[in-house]
Formats: sequence, structure tokens, C-alpha cells
Amino acid sequence: MKRLVSMALGCWFFVSAFSQTTTCSNYPLSISTSKTTSLIFPFAIRHVDRGTKDVLVEQVKETENILMVKAAKADVTETNLSVITSDGQLYSFCIKYDSFPHLLVHYLPVQGPNAISGVLFREQVMNSAQLESHAKSILNNKRRTFGIKDNKWEILARVNGIYIKDNVMFFQLVLENLSAIDYDIDFIRFYLKDNKINKRTATQEKELKPLCIVGNTSGVKAINKTLIVFAFEKFTIPDAKSFLIEIAEKNGGRHLLLKVHNNKIIKAKSLPDIQ
Repeated sequence: MKRLVSMALGCWFFVSAFSQTTTCSNYPLSISTSKTTSLIFPFAIRHVDRGTKDVLVEQVKETENILMVKAAKADVTETNLSVITSDGQLYSFCIKYDSFPHLLVHYLPVQGPNAISGVLFREQVMNSAQLESHAKSILNNKRRTFGIKDNKWEILARVNGIYIKDNVMFFQLVLENLSAIDYDIDFIRFYLKDNKINKRTATQEKELKPLCIVGNTSGVKAINKTLIVFAFEKFTIPDAKSFLIEIAEKNGGRHLLLKVHNNKIIKAKSLPDIQ
């Protein structure tokens, strides 16, 4: 009899421990009806799934990485919340009701390098973490591309390198300020433009939006330089067009224009896999 009781108790402890392990997810989260809990993620939120409608969630419109969570009623049954971010990582929360949650703002950490190959969205060529890692790996590389530059009034811009990994192309850009006046960047624009424009037709431009930007894009201090890497979906340039990089100074006239031709694009250097 004692043996049966011991076995029953052992089974109960095993089931209890197992249920706690599987029910409570990576991050415990307390919510209430009277207070809002804020989750701040290191990357943009791409998908949210609630275990029950009794958990209210709302993404902050002005940002892409903040999620507000609240209970729709008191004593919500323990449930879960799953969030997928643009770096391909899945954050899982174990939600419990608490009338007075002690922590209302949660800063979620970047998942470690071992978790870099997480969720990959159908339309993505790489997730955000992979893009950023590759871009950072070439930020300080030595110059390997020549002939793509422009300068005006002691401001020099040039493309130092063009790289390719899978379906992503990376451009390493250098901005050098040789003057005693700080250079504040208004914008950096990338677009394909017709080489010859017929006076009777409108200018044909196609703007390209970077998938990722690494480096300082706010400006360059006097007698200084900055390095920036821009990532794009791979492309080549039609014969009748050029790829232009336009850099404009804020409240100034030191605007630069770099023209990239196909003979530079096709010599892009392949990047190794992330270790």
C-alpha cells in the first residue's frame, strides 16, 4: 500500500513539474485591468498571438517595437502570449493575472547569437539580425572599390566596397569632412535613373529603400569621417539607367551625387556565412 502511495505521489510531482515547465514560457508576465504593461522589443514586431481574448494587446502606432498588454477582466486564467519580431525571434510569455503588477515596463533582450537563425518571413531575404551582422562585419573593411566618388567644398563621399550575400547586396560608404564646419546630413537617397531623358517625357526614377543601415547617418564632425553600410535586395542596372546615391546637407549647399555603373555591381565580393 505504501509503495502504491509513493508511486502515486511520485507521478503527481512529475506531472506537476512537467505542467509548470510547459505552461510557463520563457518570460513570466503579470497583467491587470487597471494598469497597462508595456513590452519593448529590440526589433520591430511582426506578429502577435494571444492565448485568449481576455488578454488585450495593442501595438503603439508611432513605433514598431512596443506592445501594450492589459487584462480584459479580473482573474484571467493563466494563458500565454507569443510575439515574433523582425529579427526572426519568437518571444513566449506566461501570463498571469495580478491586481497590482510590480513591473509595468519590460525591456526584452536581444536573443543571443546562437538564436540568429530564427523565423524567416516569406518576403524576406534575410532576417534583421542577419542583415545587421553582415553589415557590421564589413563596416570597417579596407577599400576595395575605386572610381565611385564625389566631392564638394571639402566634403568627400565614396563607395569603398560592394558585397553580396545570398540575395542581398551591401554598399560600404565613406563620408569625409575635410572642413572646419560640421556636415549635417539631411537625407541619403538611392535611386535608378534614366541616363538620357527625352524633353517630351517625364524623368523616370525608381527609388530603392535599404533593407538595413549600419553606421552614423546623422552627420560628420569637422575634420572627421564616418562609415556607413547600406543593404539592398540584389539588383543589376539596366543599360539605359544608372544607380545614384544622393547625399544632401541640412541647411547647406554641399550636396553630393555618386553614380554607380554595372561594371562595379557585377564585381561585388561574396561574404562568408555568419559564424
